[in-house]
Amino acid sequence: MITAMITTVRIVRYGVNKARTEPDSRIPSATVAQPTFLEGNREALIAVVLMSHTAHIPSHRKPRRNASKLALRAGVAGGVLSTIAVAGAAGPAHAEPVTETIEMPTLNADLSANLSSAVAASAEATQQIALDQELQTQENAAAAKAAKEAKTAKAEAERKAEAEAKRKAEAQAKAEAAERASRSAERTTLSASAGSDDGGSSFDISGSSQATGSAAAIVDFARAQVGDAYVMGSTGPNSWDCSGLVQAAYRQAGIELPRVSGDQSSRGTSVSLDDLQPGDILYWGSRSDSYHVAIYVGGGNYVGAQNPSTGVVERSLDYDMPSGAVRVL
Repeated sequence: MITAMITTVRIVRYGVNKARTEPDSRIPSATVAQPTFLEGNREALIAVVLMSHTAHIPSHRKPRRNASKLALRAGVAGGVLSTIAVAGAAGPAHAEPVTETIEMPTLNADLSANLSSAVAASAEATQQIALDQELQTQENAAAAKAAKEAKTAKAEAERKAEAEAKRKAEAQAKAEAAERASRSAERTTLSASAGSDDGGSSFDISGSSQATGSAAAIVDFARAQVGDAYVMGSTGPNSWDCSGLVQAAYRQAGIELPRVSGDQSSRGTSVSLDDLQPGDILYWGSRSDSYHVAIYVGGGNYVGAQNPSTGVVERSLDYDMPSGAVRVL
């Protein structure tokens, strides 16, 4: 601890504190501050400020400075030197050398083995994650490929289905056209044959009687189905083909007919188209191999399941004259 301070600093420099006529050689070359003491050290700390060796030469004189600024600077310099001296005195005179050493930890066998196991496990886990990611990528690619193939296959199947439906519709239209043409040709042939047999007279259906008994049941059932759909191979109750309707109508009279038109037209006895009665079976084509059948309902009309475009209808014989008729009742 500093117990005394520099109380007086006298700066003698470049003619400060001297008369105008006093030569420069009489200026002191140093300024001494009053003694400064440290606690426990009675030896004085003396601040000595050396002067320039050229200060006595007039040509090297510097401009005069304010006395108060010079005093302040001298005080600051003295304080710095005093602080340095205090710091040096405060330290121990004889410091003991450091002899203590610190032992660094070492790896034993167990710790080294555990560390190796942990490193191996970490590497294995990293490899497994990479494998899982690669497998997931392959699965995603396979799923995307399968979805694309399924979409392509579906589009191809739809295209084929549309083409097949179109082909069937065209085939059915051709078959119906061929059927109508065949009926027209047979009707022309039968008309010519009948005209040659009776001197040129046409079919006379004005004398047909009304249905009675079993025939009435057959006619009523057939007329009740008018408006139902035509479906090849169907036997009711809401859709029919030609032989299916005839078979169902005859069941109303307790008569079981064969399923197909050729077998139905082969049953019973052949009758002339001029002598038709309600309930008679009309056929188109040859009797043993007819391609269409219907039921005569009287008044020159018949009921039959014609085709998909018309369904079950009641039509005049003039619309499509049959090839012949049989009577089963």
